Amino acid sequence: MAKPPYEVKPNESASFVVWNHTSVTPQVRAQSLDQQPRCIWFTGLSGSGKSTLANALEVALQLAGMHTMLLDGDNVRHGLCKDLGMSAADRNENIRRVAETAKLMVDAGLVVIAAFISPFREDRARARQLFGVAQFHEVYLQTSLAVCEARDPKGLYRMARDGKISDFTGIDSPYEAPDSPEVVLDTAVHDVDTLVLQLLEKVFPERWSS
Repeated sequence: MAKPPYEVKPNESASFVVWNHTSVTPQVRAQSLDQQPRCIWFTGLSGSGKSTLANALEVALQLAGMHTMLLDGDNVRHGLCKDLGMSAADRNENIRRVAETAKLMVDAGLVVIAAFISPFREDRARARQLFGVAQFHEVYLQTSLAVCEARDPKGLYRMARDGKISDFTGIDSPYEAPDSPEVVLDTAVHDVDTLVLQLLEKVFPERWSS
């Protein structure tokens, strides 16, 4: 049997991949949607209010005529990341995939809202590096472990305490709080409407101001 003209080893294949420059740029797409695309990345413990607040923020943006997409931690594990577990390595890969997806959507001109525990600073830093200046806004929900555990909306803290699940953030897996997030919120202090208004004013000062 004749051999192919060349053989590519798996670890060498990346050298054959080049960036294909397209005529329609991210700037053109943003202009067509008449908005400044960005990624709003919610991070915090399970039960801190990420999904609730992210959903409320998207509703507010849609009502204002903006084009959005919400990426939720649970939802992406039904498809994009359904093959991943909860080990540290799998969580790294989970956030890598989500960040790359969010970048593509920002390049499409959208305002992307990502709601993920994303417990490790290094993963969030790598996500930030994908975006341009002022395109990435880290929103830290600093709601305490005690409050989150008291809420326990999915019963996960109870199962973690009972040893039924492992590698649970805040119990037997660490959460590394952001060093310098763009926004810090505490859902135990303010209601959702107040928090959404704070977000709009801080992340979209060109459209909302006090």
